[in-house]
Formats: sequence, structure tokens, C-alpha cells
Amino acid sequence: MAQKKISSFGGLVYSTDPNFKPGGDNVEEEETILPAQQKIRIRLDKKHRAGKAVTLIEGFTGKEKDREELGKKLKTFCGTGGSVKDGEIIVQGDNRDKALQWLQKNGYTSAKKIG
Repeated sequence: MAQKKISSFGGLVYSTDPNFKPGGDNVEEEETILPAQQKIRIRLDKKHRAGKAVTLIEGFTGKEKDREELGKKLKTFCGTGGSVKDGEIIVQGDNRDKALQWLQKNGYTSAKKIG
């Protein structure tokens, strides 16, 4: 059986864009704004998770590195696991109150619990 060879450019074979530079996503990251200006929303989600509840923290505007750092701090404070995927911070379990408390204590004054 023959193996498929995947290019190092994420499957890109040909581009008609004259400004294209291979090897980099042509997407720039946003600068992280101040905590008081962040519009963070906290909600509980059970969909597609085998009935398990998770706390979703959405609306963080900034660099991926800063989002990962915030997620790590929240998971540590709540004492649970989780991850950072698709621009969301996922904390295992129903930790909406704890997450909101930590965010407000650390300057995220416009954080809200929804749903």
C-alpha cells in the first residue's frame, strides 16, 4: 500500500497569490488588551461531552500565549483540568462562580456569567 506524502506547507500544492510566503500563516495575532477592557463571558456547557459539564470562558482578546497563561491560572485556582482550544478556555466541571470570582479579583471587571 502506498503512503501519502503530505507537504510541509499544510497540504498546499499551489498558490496564485504573489505575496504568499510559505511556512507561515498569513494571520497576525491581536495584541492583548487590558484586563478591565476584556469582555469575558462564562457559561456552562454539556453538549458533545458525554453529559459531563464544563465551564467555558469566551471572549478573551489577545495573543494565544496570554490565553494559555490565563487558562492555566484559572485551572489551578479551580483545582481541575481543562484546555485552551478554538479561542475558548475550557475548565472541567461547573466552576462558573470560582472562575468569575478569580477573574474579578484579578482585574477582569467586565466578566459576566451567562446561561
